Amino acid sequence: MRIIWTVLLSTLFLTAGASYENGTKEAIVKIYTTAKIPNYQEPWNSSMRSSTGSGAIIEGGYILTNAHVVADQAFLEVQRYGQRKRYIAKVYAVSHQADLALLKVEDKAFFKGVKPLTFGTLPYVEQKIVVYGYPMGGNTLSATIGVVSRIEHHAYAHSGESFLAVQVDAAVNPGNSGGPALSNGKIVGVVMQLISKSQNIGYLVPVNMVKHFIEDMKDGKYDGFADLGLGTQKLENPAIRRYYGLDDNVSGKLIVKVVHNSSLAGLLQEGDILTAVDGHNVENDGTVEFRKHEFTHYQHFVDAYQMGEKVKLDIIRDKKKLQVEADLNCIADDMYLVKTTRYDTMPRYFVYGGYVFSPLTRNLIVSTNRNRLKLSYLAAKWQERDKSEVVVLLKVLASDMSRGDNDFAMWPIDKVNGEAFKNFNEFYQKMTAVKSQYIVLEDNDGVKVIIDREEAQTKQSAILKKYNIEFDKSIDLRK
Repeated sequence: MRIIWTVLLSTLFLTAGASYENGTKEAIVKIYTTAKIPNYQEPWNSSMRSSTGSGAIIEGGYILTNAHVVADQAFLEVQRYGQRKRYIAKVYAVSHQADLALLKVEDKAFFKGVKPLTFGTLPYVEQKIVVYGYPMGGNTLSATIGVVSRIEHHAYAHSGESFLAVQVDAAVNPGNSGGPALSNGKIVGVVMQLISKSQNIGYLVPVNMVKHFIEDMKDGKYDGFADLGLGTQKLENPAIRRYYGLDDNVSGKLIVKVVHNSSLAGLLQEGDILTAVDGHNVENDGTVEFRKHEFTHYQHFVDAYQMGEKVKLDIIRDKKKLQVEADLNCIADDMYLVKTTRYDTMPRYFVYGGYVFSPLTRNLIVSTNRNRLKLSYLAAKWQERDKSEVVVLLKVLASDMSRGDNDFAMWPIDKVNGEAFKNFNEFYQKMTAVKSQYIVLEDNDGVKVIIDREEAQTKQSAILKKYNIEFDKSIDLRK
């Protein structure tokens, strides 16, 4: 029995990781990142952080890794397996949506003697894989063996958006991020994240997402993964199905919202029923069969297309079957009221008499527990024609002119002197254009903050100096 078990283990290693012995190791890279981390509670400040990750050399002279490995980077170095020299690298392309990045190294010596890794196809459940990288617990290359556990849509921690993901049981730890997962010597995914309180549950960005990203970048510009801009509801309840006259042979999702700036505005209507995407039947729970007996979110067949292309949607309207072609020209950020998590940029802000204002971002929401419930509700909403961004009173810097207002923090503002505004830029313009004695800020419940304009302007310089703030506004407002 003991001999049989040893043979089985040897067979597993040889099947999944034969390439470990024929040059794969030389293509694995350790990435050293020094990042400038913004402080969203004090948007004029930042800090430095050092971290490491993994990557793989692929064709074209690129290093493939995760976006979160190089996010907010100020300086990058890379080191090949079996070498001690570090080379300076730069980010060539990044998709924070899909948590992917391509790096370039100008020094050709870095690539000498290495055979780039190539891409395989989307793996199957129970398919054996080997994960390579430089995780915590040591400094040398690590290889862990496992199998694909399942494939379905999953929230990507880096962006908060949901895409197809490959779950694996191979040991994945901090530092593994960006490393390749190989099957039969070819990349089938890129290590992305893990569930920290689980036993060996890790996730890969699947190879089809990687290929989409690389194809997208061929024109030198990253466009991203399209979003249809639809709010939908499941059609599993018998009463709602009878209400819309659906028999047992028809499945789909009810369209309850079409975002005003979506490419589908004017094509689809609230009350339409989405029955198929790209010819693939949409089930009553919103899933599609992407392989026999395997289901995931219907967005999967939208993600297969590049921005600027078209996808066919089958719908039922007033009990009649129709087909429309959707132009794919919007990403989620174009349509959500609160944009997805920001990287590689400093936060926007504006200080007026010690009152600090900022557009609401997901970075800001997770940076504090203040007013989290209300702000999270806003983050789930779509843009409207007259509202594309939320502005908050981030905090009030204590001074003699702001007494009594210091408890205001993370407070959404709806009006300036009785006038609504569309976004942060328009808010800033209205604030700086006020000529009356008082500026009245108001939320949608009628709560007000009153600022004496002349007093704020007189004391602004002293307040900024007291709190060691060099500029009263972010760089985009100083241009």
